[in-house]
Amino acid sequence: MADLQPNSKHCFVCGLENPAGLKLRFFNSADGAVRATLTVADHFQSYPGIAHGGILATVLDEAMGRAAMVADPNRFLMTLKMEIRYRQPVPTAQPVTVAARIDADRGRRLEASGQVILSDGTVAVEARGLLAEMPSEMVAGFDAEAEGWMVYPLEEGDD
Repeated sequence: MADLQPNSKHCFVCGLENPAGLKLRFFNSADGAVRATLTVADHFQSYPGIAHGGILATVLDEAMGRAAMVADPNRFLMTLKMEIRYRQPVPTAQPVTVAARIDADRGRRLEASGQVILSDGTVAVEARGLLAEMPSEMVAGFDAEAEGWMVYPLEEGDD
């Protein structure tokens, strides 16, 4: 089984205590990517039964930032630029896979790519991003315990 990445308490994407959040669990995969399973709830739709593109962009932003954590779990990135291509509608209430990887590591700046993949293997959304390491003064003030930043045990039904 792939390695489980940390979650936090309040992050919109990964915060396990955020009542409005997505509560995604990210896993490092053997191919060097990070992956998560997402089922977009109906209250995050745009057209009936279709996931809102902003939610999908948010998830891809998080996944690309977490891709560097496959090699270094304490490497925190922020997005400088992101480009999205929506190829297919993503249905709500059906699981899809989110995957991202680092394509080029240039020290403090990295290039990453990500995808939302439908259950039949179709790539529905693609993203490319330019990311940078978080400034050291921001990371130095990060209180992992207060933020609940840790690997939480999987519960029944977690992928």
